[in-house]
Amino acid sequence: MDMIGECMREQKPFGVCLIRSGREAGEAAVPEDIGCLAHITDWDMQDLGVLSLRTLGGQRFRIRDRSVGAQGLIRARVDLIAPEAAADIPEALGACIRLLELVIADKSAAVFAEPHRLGDASWVGYRLTEILPVPLAAKQRLLELGDSLGRLQILHRFLEQRGLIA
Repeated sequence: MDMIGECMREQKPFGVCLIRSGREAGEAAVPEDIGCLAHITDWDMQDLGVLSLRTLGGQRFRIRDRSVGAQGLIRARVDLIAPEAAADIPEALGACIRLLELVIADKSAAVFAEPHRLGDASWVGYRLTEILPVPLAAKQRLLELGDSLGRLQILHRFLEQRGLIA
C-alpha cells in the first residue's frame, strides 16, 4: 500500500516482474531480471483495505541491483530498455492481427488502451502475449525478446499448433 500511495502521489510508475523464486506474500521473492513499468490509470476501493488498480504497461527495464526494505518491498535500480522500433506485420502473420481484432470486438475496445496499433508487430505481439494461455515462463521469454517480428512469429506458430489460426 505504501508503494502504491507513493506512486499515486508522485505520479510515477512501479515495476512489475515475474517471480523467479519465492512467493508474492511473506518473505521477499526473487524477481526475473527483466520486467516492465506499470502506470496507474485508475483505482477503486469498494471494500476497506482492498485496493483495485487499473494499470497500463509501459517500457521494459532490466534490474541492475535490488534491495529489500523493512516491509518486504523490493526496490531496484533499473536500466530502461529502448522501445522497439515500429515494424509492419507481414501478410504471412496477418492472422495474428485478425485474431486480436476479434478479441477487441468481442470484449470491447476497452480491454486494451487506445490507440490500438494493429499494424505494429510490437504492439500486437505484446497484446497476444498478455491474453493467450501461454505458461508464465514462456511469457517472460517473449517479454525479453528484442525482436518484435520474432516474437510475433513464435506466437503465430503457437496459434497454428493449437488450430486457432490457419
